Amino acid sequence: MNLKNKKILITGATGGIGNCLVEKFNNFECKIIATGTNEEKLTKLKQQFPKIDIEKFKLDEHDKIEKFVENIHSKLNGLDILVNNAGITLDNLSIRLTEENWKKVLDVNLTSTFLMCKYAIKKMLKYKYGKIVNITSIVGHTGNLGQANYSASKAGIVAFSKSLAIEYAKKNININCVSPGFIKTEMTDKINEQFKNNLINKIPSGNLGTGQDVSNCVAFLASDMANYINGETIHVNGGMYMA
Repeated sequence: MNLKNKKILITGATGGIGNCLVEKFNNFECKIIATGTNEEKLTKLKQQFPKIDIEKFKLDEHDKIEKFVENIHSKLNGLDILVNNAGITLDNLSIRLTEENWKKVLDVNLTSTFLMCKYAIKKMLKYKYGKIVNITSIVGHTGNLGQANYSASKAGIVAFSKSLAIEYAKKNININCVSPGFIKTEMTDKINEQFKNNLINKIPSGNLGTGQDVSNCVAFLASDMANYINGETIHVNGGMYMA
């Protein structure tokens, strides 16, 4: 895969999967702008990968996204690849889930993905080329206890991405999803061992995935090796869910 000098924007870059995405595309010598909301983590990311650029940005500020994408495009002098990895969870059983927390998760996970794609595509249309990879989740396909809002947001991204793929396929812009299962991160490291073992027992491969498993798949979809793949969701979950 030749991704050298491709201009890429990665959201949610400071988390476990986000770090692996930055590392993967940095190894491919892409021109990267990594975004997140935690300035300290962004600074550490820059120290780890000096060639990348970082931008602090809150995706729930929807009225600022168009200008943000404009600035990214100017800074990179183009935009070839967008990876929408940012997302939040605010879990609770549905009858206890507040409308505020429902809306906040949908706003950050789904609405911001729509807006990022919308304004990125406007730039990509000028070059008649672009790759967008939206990170969804296994629970967007299976549902999950206490995650009605998160599951809905991730399922929405899948359907939204299919619609985009239809609209812009003839413009040489590919939109696909990667749907991770349970991935080993700092968050999963804090899970109770018994619960973690019960979880692993449900995975045919018998282990949690890694951020590298996800970034490998994203890099493939972002490359020209995936030119004839459009509107698809690739599941990276060790066989826990098979579409």
